[in-house]
Amino acid sequence: MPSHLKQHSHIITDGPDRAGARAMLKSIGFTDEDLAKPIIGIANTWIETMPCNFHLRKLAEKVKAGVRAAGGTPMELNTIAISDGVTMGTEGMKASLVSREVVADSIELVGRGHMFDGMIALVGCDKTIPGGAMALIRLNVPSVLLYGGSIAAGRFQGRDVTVGDVYEAVGAHAAGLMTDAELKDLEDHACPGAGACGGQFTANTMSTVMEFIGLSPMGFNSIPALDPKKDEAAYQCGFIVMDLLKRGVKPLDILTRKAFDNAIASVAATGGSTNAVLHLLAMAREAGIPLAIEEFDAISARTPIIADLKPGGRFVAVDVHHAGGIPVIAKNLLAAGLIDGSQITPTGKTIAEETANVKETPGQVVVRPVSNPIKKTGGLVILKGNLAPEGSVIKVAGYERTYHRGPARVFDSEEAAMAAVMSKSIKAGDVVVIRYEGPRGGPGMREMLGVTGALVGEGLGDAVALLTDGRFSGATHGLMAGHVAPEAARGGPIAAVADGDIIVIDIDKRRMDMEVPEADIKKRLSTWKAPEPRYKRGVFSKYAALVSSASEGAVTFVKE
Repeated sequence: MPSHLKQHSHIITDGPDRAGARAMLKSIGFTDEDLAKPIIGIANTWIETMPCNFHLRKLAEKVKAGVRAAGGTPMELNTIAISDGVTMGTEGMKASLVSREVVADSIELVGRGHMFDGMIALVGCDKTIPGGAMALIRLNVPSVLLYGGSIAAGRFQGRDVTVGDVYEAVGAHAAGLMTDAELKDLEDHACPGAGACGGQFTANTMSTVMEFIGLSPMGFNSIPALDPKKDEAAYQCGFIVMDLLKRGVKPLDILTRKAFDNAIASVAATGGSTNAVLHLLAMAREAGIPLAIEEFDAISARTPIIADLKPGGRFVAVDVHHAGGIPVIAKNLLAAGLIDGSQITPTGKTIAEETANVKETPGQVVVRPVSNPIKKTGGLVILKGNLAPEGSVIKVAGYERTYHRGPARVFDSEEAAMAAVMSKSIKAGDVVVIRYEGPRGGPGMREMLGVTGALVGEGLGDAVALLTDGRFSGATHGLMAGHVAPEAARGGPIAAVADGDIIVIDIDKRRMDMEVPEADIKKRLSTWKAPEPRYKRGVFSKYAALVSSASEGAVTFVKE
């Protein structure tokens, strides 16, 4: 392998003055031959706290075998991961969005410290995907990101289910609509093995994004977690990263503004998670590409929903694979001129070239042609108004109400709102307002699947609305607006809402307002005082001090 491919690692491995470094590396099995080759960092997000990343230890061995076979030397590193699903509804959930920054920072640190020539990121649960991508962008060495794959669907009472169904069942159980035995039966069968949450929730949404944006090879991510073909995909990633190294192609050569537009279109077309807004804004910032929150709405407005996926639809991510994979979605959008087919993928082929020979399963009904969409416009809507001057995000799958007007029920924490739901004190027509759960206020911007799932399970999903400066799980559905910015902890208008204030959510007009005179809102905010930080030391404290608004991707940075 030509030494010129060791553009970074030669500083660590070459020359008489590096004898000490070589001695240490030889003590763990690396040879002179190994150290003469390009060094590829394998950033593994394996962890034993969730099914999403549980199988990545085994998958990493396949990746490393591929790197060796292609002429490189792999060095595996590990980082952290927080399970949204396991921590949902607890104080621990505050760690989830924070973990995106820690994942990015830790991979970047090892990459810079050990001067790898290339990188492969193995990712699974929600925040490890954008966190891995952010690190690859910062390092900007030839790189590939591989998603570990979706969990198989569970089976309950003759139908496919996901963990999202379990959260809704909690509400149904509290309302007396499900027995203890039924809830236990669902709990026991919803998650049948390793892999990330099965619907088009955040993990599978971001998995789709990574193929469309060009950090993952097309067709690789949608292979299910435990499908034997995943091992072969992992092996091939070793060859792909070495080819990128030989061609000198880096993430910033691939991540154009048009690539981001393609990624946003993929979220809109699949009814994907609102969390993609946060993550794509963060990735764009890392790449130095201007991207405003309003542009998600514009792209979504021209992109129909063509994938019939949970939580709004019928199918799960594994069904996408059986239909022909994410390339089928890309091919259909490309045929209608809704994405740019000239954008490059990691193989060096364009999206148009990668999808030209895609094998779509005959008769599949998971992914529709654009001429027969589920909904004529996409799933992402950005609302503004006197409640959200910087914007808020809502997901629409085509069946929701587009208008709601009702009295506010205000809660200063997720726990307080959940207690109200479980005690059946939320009534039809109410607008549930959950504040001080934003990036700074939480801190960490918790997801509200416990609350939203319980409302749906209790039968109120079509009768109430909810808004929060926190986030929603990709499994959330209904008239639920998140990412309200500025957040309450920054003195945003949501901090001024009082119980009984009439709130209007009008999707057609892209508005979210409280029917309170502007002078009264200003008067209320003039006496507002920022709450004491919930954490005064440690990682949460540092995060709250550095994090930006949700409208900017909730990224951490030192203000200039």
